[in-house]
Amino acid sequence: QVQLVESGGGLVQAGGSLRLSCAASAIIFRTNAMAWYRQAAGNQRDLVASITRNGITNYVDAVKGRFAISRDNAKNTVYLQMNSLKPEDTGVYYCNLPGNTLLAWGQGTQVTVSS
Repeated sequence: QVQLVESGGGLVQAGGSLRLSCAASAIIFRTNAMAWYRQAAGNQRDLVASITRNGITNYVDAVKGRFAISRDNAKNTVYLQMNSLKPEDTGVYYCNLPGNTLLAWGQGTQVTVSS
């Protein structure tokens, strides 16, 4: 069974940092690029960062220079280091595949940035 398990969220003041983790099933993780998505209350779920199997990263403009996605292929885990957090970064963060072919969503991890 494919599973995505996100963790690491929390409440942080603006300017602070958090590191999110997502553990995935090995068979999926080792053969796919991975991505982090964000869903703010009342909004759609949007991709914010992705990383290929070989470590090539891509970010939406809103998080460039502040967020860093990485992956540990030995641990089947993808990370999102979030620095200089802003209130607009608040939302539930999920990991999944990038693109149109998605796995079942995990429970996500809530990030709340206070001003």
